Amino acid sequence: MDSAQNGEDESPLSEEDYKQVRDLMIDFHVGSKETGPDCVLVALNLHASFLRTVPPYSHQADVWIELLKSLHYKCVVFIHSSDNNGRYTLGRFQNLADKAKIKLDDVIEYEPGFTDIIQQLEKTKEFYCKVFILYANTEDAESIFREVEQLKMTSPGYVWIVSEQALMAANRPDGILALTLLNASDAAGHIWDSVKIIGLGLRDLIRNENITKAPDSCDSSDRAWETGKQFVKYLKAQSLLYGKTGRVAFDEKGDRLNSEYDIVNIVDGQTVTAGHYTFSKAQMKMNLKLNINSIKWPGNHSTKPRGYIVPTRLQVVTLVEEPFVWARPVDSKEDCKEDEIPCPRSNSSLSQSYCCRGYCMDLLWKLGNDLNFTYNLYQVEDGQYGNFEYVNDSNKKYWTGMVGDLVHEKADMAVAPLTINPERSQVIEFTKPFKYQGITILEKKQPKSSTLASFLQPFEQTLWILVMVSVHVVALALYLLDRFSPFGRYKLPNSDATEEDALNLSSAIWFAWGVLLNSGIGEGTPRSFSARVLGMVWAGFAMIVVASYTANLAAFLVLDRPETSLTGINDARLRNPLENFTYATVKGSAVDMYFRRQVELSNMYRTMEGKNYDSAEAAIDAVKSGELNAFIWDSSRLEYEAVQSCDLVTAREQFGRSGYGIGLQKNSFWADQVTLALLQMHESGYMEKLDNKWILSGDGKCENKSEKFPATLGLKNMAGKEIL
Repeated sequence: MDSAQNGEDESPLSEEDYKQVRDLMIDFHVGSKETGPDCVLVALNLHASFLRTVPPYSHQADVWIELLKSLHYKCVVFIHSSDNNGRYTLGRFQNLADKAKIKLDDVIEYEPGFTDIIQQLEKTKEFYCKVFILYANTEDAESIFREVEQLKMTSPGYVWIVSEQALMAANRPDGILALTLLNASDAAGHIWDSVKIIGLGLRDLIRNENITKAPDSCDSSDRAWETGKQFVKYLKAQSLLYGKTGRVAFDEKGDRLNSEYDIVNIVDGQTVTAGHYTFSKAQMKMNLKLNINSIKWPGNHSTKPRGYIVPTRLQVVTLVEEPFVWARPVDSKEDCKEDEIPCPRSNSSLSQSYCCRGYCMDLLWKLGNDLNFTYNLYQVEDGQYGNFEYVNDSNKKYWTGMVGDLVHEKADMAVAPLTINPERSQVIEFTKPFKYQGITILEKKQPKSSTLASFLQPFEQTLWILVMVSVHVVALALYLLDRFSPFGRYKLPNSDATEEDALNLSSAIWFAWGVLLNSGIGEGTPRSFSARVLGMVWAGFAMIVVASYTANLAAFLVLDRPETSLTGINDARLRNPLENFTYATVKGSAVDMYFRRQVELSNMYRTMEGKNYDSAEAAIDAVKSGELNAFIWDSSRLEYEAVQSCDLVTAREQFGRSGYGIGLQKNSFWADQVTLALLQMHESGYMEKLDNKWILSGDGKCENKSEKFPATLGLKNMAGKEIL
């Protein structure tokens, strides 16, 4: 940083430099009282090279956002004039609000001089948000304040933040917050800073560029003066850290950055400073310092208003998805039982009464009690979770299902097995998951077929052949040892045995088989020492073979459980499907979005796209009937179905881990409260109770099929074993 930027008085130009630019034409305007933020000179179409040391009024939006963040307000109603300044201010505020996750509940626009907005203001009284930002000139602000006073909207609970000009209204109400620009009236300071910036710009221009003479007149054929354009570029690049009016720097449009403001509070008609928005030279950024405890709010209250009114009754949307939601048709809601909640469903032609129960209904009942709210529950009209479609091939998305009801503010909350994913999180708010799960595959169980040769399954074919060969090799060895040994049966001294009484080949084979099959050997045993040693070795080998066979046979008969033939998402039949193998998911669901999002699963997505079902129930029925080979869906639902039906089984592998969350409107203040309530339910064990009640148990006959007890054997299990 040079000395001029450090606040020293060194001249940025030497005498020679001034001689080189004596013919240089400069058209540089300084913002001051005469050329302030709303001066006609700010019209960029008239003055493309306009720079100003006084910021435009639209920059107040930066401070308003910091105020809202500091006061922890998440919503606002914005009132502005329809002129260029009003719209610029709204646009800047909207961009910053989106980044800060502050919701604009409503935008009220009026024509300057015609401020009849009492009907729009009265409509906002129905909103839960009670924070208002007013951008208006002094005359319009007086008229709007009269309407606000008439509607009693400056009573306790309301928050008003107004612009610099609106602060000058004679009838400004007590309790409002406003901004005043620091050093706005210091014309000498602005002129000093402007001259300093011009000097620094000229210095850099002379040192780095070749200066050409300006055109003699506007009628000159060469009107594009390159030196002028370069000069403006160098001016915008300059900055003063220690200027007379604070830090001076410019953006690409020539507007001043890092403008400093006082935050003032109206108390008994007088302005009281409540904070400062200033540039920190240590941190090199703008900082807001606000003394919240000193602020007097509307109604002369010292306690900060919440900024919203908590609604006492919410519109809650759901849809049928067992075991999370069951719906039973009834004649009227009075027919609902104690553990059921009325949940009507309407469409374009008729309205039907239902009573709902299940996992999510118990969860909703618990949330209502813990957070002290009531609700109207209804089923989503189109029966979908939420998918988006592009409108007229544009980038604008139209959301359907429960997500669409939240986006279009038809519902306040969605309580259902709604999967949290990136697409939905962009348009609605999710709580922390109330249940974690993944994606798995459901298919009809394929029982293993038993044949007459099934007793051979414990050993591989090679092992069986080696055992057969070993029997006869050992028998031959026994025969030869007993026949040619000097201690054979017929060569024993003082023995009447003849050669015919010796161990012959057939007796040796009988002996080898008898030892292997553990049957008694009455005759034909070897007599020589070497043959008996071999017989003992063979007996030990036979014991090991028989024990191994018996143990493995028991595993095949008793411990074998039916499992899906699909190993998981990477199974070859899913990656490269055959014509006779079909699989699908639900249209417009989170699973469908997951496959659409994953590039490596694009082939599977294209395969399923034309075969997907409208609901999970329809797909599960198709699996049971054999019409569909595999159904890809949330693990929680499929595990429940596998427990309830003996014919269904899920794949061992899960993928696409995610969670079910409660959906809310974007920037809803209920998000934090519901999240905290869910965390408390997890810690207290309430969610585990819901799992045990609705998912892990049921009335199905196969609910215990996954336990670690042996299965009972039947005739088909013993096919082929009877020959043993």
